[in-house]
Amino acid sequence: MIVIADASVLISLSTIGRIGIIRDRFPDGILIPSAVWKEVVEQGKERPGAKEVASADWITVRQVEDSRFVQYLTMGIDEGEAEAIGLARETNAQVILIDERDARDVAKGLGIQVLGTIGLLIWAKRAGKLKNLKHELDNLQELAKFRVSAELYQLCLEEVGE
Repeated sequence: MIVIADASVLISLSTIGRIGIIRDRFPDGILIPSAVWKEVVEQGKERPGAKEVASADWITVRQVEDSRFVQYLTMGIDEGEAEAIGLARETNAQVILIDERDARDVAKGLGIQVLGTIGLLIWAKRAGKLKNLKHELDNLQELAKFRVSAELYQLCLEEVGE
């Protein structure tokens, strides 16, 4: 299975110490485009995610070939998201890990299955990798400054029986 990740999921899960959930869910590894590597590892040198991504042998950096398509996408979304979607399109990826709503809509419009940080946490809870989803969602909001509406927060907890 080919899986592409954008920076937000890597950073958010790293911030709460849960980046390993990605490897648990996708044991064959994931691909990230150059712009995501640059954003997380180079520009984010001292921030959460930099060391985790740089040292992860299950994350492979791949250059996007169609720079014109990426340039077109950057009219509405940021470069990392555009490259992630471009790479997903080029590799016929089955899943893209991405959080930002506009980028998710673009990916879905191209027929790419979307999974975000919260979806990965729900998967982990159902798979027995997490004891308490509420604790992880609270950490996500407090430590990673991840925005979750009260309605979505409650819906997530109901999904896993908490």
